[in-house]
Amino acid sequence: MGLEDNRTLAILRKAEDEGYGVLAQTCYDANCVIGLVRAAERCRSPAIIQFFPVTLAFGKGPWLQFCLNAAHQASVPIAVNLDHATDPEHLELALSLAEQGIAFDSIMVDASHAETDEENIALARPYVERAEKCGVAVEVELGRLEGGEAGLRMISDAKLTNPEKALTFIEGTGAKVLAPSIGNLHGSYINPPYFRQDILKDLQKTFKGSVPLCLHGTDELPDGLFRECIKNGISKININSWGRDVYAKRLSEALASKPFPDAVEDATQAFEAVCERFFHLFGSAGKA
Repeated sequence: MGLEDNRTLAILRKAEDEGYGVLAQTCYDANCVIGLVRAAERCRSPAIIQFFPVTLAFGKGPWLQFCLNAAHQASVPIAVNLDHATDPEHLELALSLAEQGIAFDSIMVDASHAETDEENIALARPYVERAEKCGVAVEVELGRLEGGEAGLRMISDAKLTNPEKALTFIEGTGAKVLAPSIGNLHGSYINPPYFRQDILKDLQKTFKGSVPLCLHGTDELPDGLFRECIKNGISKININSWGRDVYAKRLSEALASKPFPDAVEDATQAFEAVCERFFHLFGSAGKA
């Protein structure tokens, strides 16, 4: 099984060709998944459902199958991605499920904690090869981002991506999507974000049409910075806390005064509104 019909790659290649970005929204429960699909269908936008390994470990195969059903039965193109799979037991769970026929469209094999590019390649490549046999595309990170998210390792010495090493790295790992480190970080920005757009432009020259680029570390970014990154080659944009925080706050408030189903609907609609804002901001609305 190859990657010719891979859903994540098809969604990102079209975005790259047409110059828009695709929302890859972190989902923590079924309500978020349903909300993302509803918003994407309303906006006629492609999208990516993604979640962290801690969520996969909680729900395992039945949860992943639910997400795949929701994505693949939608009336617009939606893929399912596993974000930041670092620990061997999480990678093993994802790949063993794929081998049983419950396969993510894509996973991020995150070996960016490695000390060298060579070590990163050595850690990632066996997983990349195994994933590809099941039709699963792999995203890798070159360099290293600071910060940590839900259940992820905290890393404190960021390394910027060296564009000159990127081709060797992609060829070495065999991965199909690249997440560069350009000054982005996970969590809150203490100082205003300064992104090295020159690195993105160099990567775009090297990889346009072959390897889509993914932006991590998007908390609190201004709209103009998202647009600039898309212009300079980013096609997959990971969003986490923008939607999560609105959803959690609305759900807890609504539960205090409303029946449970009404509170869920309220919170899911608030989550959908965040998704819709990003579909319009990233230029993907109306593209499906």
